[in-house]
Amino acid sequence: SVRFFFLPSYLVLSLPMNRSIMLSSIARQAIRKAGALPLSSTTGFQASRAFATSGFPPPRLFDYETVTSNLTVSDAIESVEEAFKALAKGKVDVPMPMHIGIEESSVAGPGDCHIKGGYVSATPTFTVKLACVSFYKNVEKNLPPGSGIFIVVNAITGAPLGVFQENRFMTDLRTGAAGAVAMKYCTNPDQEVVGFIGCGAIAKNMARAAAAVRPYKGVAFAFEGAEEFAKEMSEELGVPFEVVSSAEELCGKSDIIYTQTPGGSTVLEKDWLNPNGVTIIASGSDQPTKCEIPPDVLAASKYISDLTKQTSKVGELRSALAAGVMREDDVHAELGEVVNGDKSGREGNEIIVVDLTGTGAQDAAIGQVAWDKLSQL
Repeated sequence: SVRFFFLPSYLVLSLPMNRSIMLSSIARQAIRKAGALPLSSTTGFQASRAFATSGFPPPRLFDYETVTSNLTVSDAIESVEEAFKALAKGKVDVPMPMHIGIEESSVAGPGDCHIKGGYVSATPTFTVKLACVSFYKNVEKNLPPGSGIFIVVNAITGAPLGVFQENRFMTDLRTGAAGAVAMKYCTNPDQEVVGFIGCGAIAKNMARAAAAVRPYKGVAFAFEGAEEFAKEMSEELGVPFEVVSSAEELCGKSDIIYTQTPGGSTVLEKDWLNPNGVTIIASGSDQPTKCEIPPDVLAASKYISDLTKQTSKVGELRSALAAGVMREDDVHAELGEVVNGDKSGREGNEIIVVDLTGTGAQDAAIGQVAWDKLSQL
């Protein structure tokens, strides 16, 4: 008689590829040679393979037009605020971001790929995000330099539910939402002049998010695009905007400053800041090569991170640590701790820096919002 021993699939998959293939081949040969093998045994083997490879419907694909025409930064604010609360309580699984650098060659690059994700406890989905940035050769082809997708996954079955071709749109929405949370909890109502250094897509979402918190007067500066930004935001939001000729002039006028530049160099100086106190909400640094805020400003501030283990590696905090002017013990709080009331926000005429590198908790939050809203279409 012939005896057959079938290894569980998880053991076969854990073997090196050549051994897995060899075992599979041996099993097939044995089945072919065993003419007397009961039919139920072979069909059971085939059924188990079918069960392992099918049964889930394909994920729904939401194209860029669908995503951009149905989601706004206002959709994201409440869910991102809740995500920060959960993050501060240890209720979010957020791995460190993964970075893939694409060096320039005759067949590739230059560019960067960031992979983030997270799961907020007791929510029905989790999210993995792939964001590609700085593919500057795309401009020659009439394509944007960045692209990206969100994959929203069923947290019960582990099956992908939806793929959102958002090309950084959802990333910018959740970044803007974090800016709203920072303004809500780290500023006072009498801080009414809001400056924007850098006037691209993220700045627009920051402006929209700030307007969702309270009315303000806007000031804009950028090496290009400030006039267009101010005109568009003023018409859309009903907010008065002034365009200034330098970052120094902007800093002197502003109670709150949003910085959202490529982060290749610092964008302000300590001596420029409003002596009556200022809140700087910085979102341009998300790689070890980027830095918007000088180390002396960070050292003089009440420093608040979105996630300290992340800002110490890729955020503004990294440069202050490298300069030896701060230690991680100098971090006043993570943003979620301020939201939860465990740590203080603004107290008097101080400098506050809120360092937003973007967390997987925010990605999970906007992914859940996107699935809840777009899956109903």
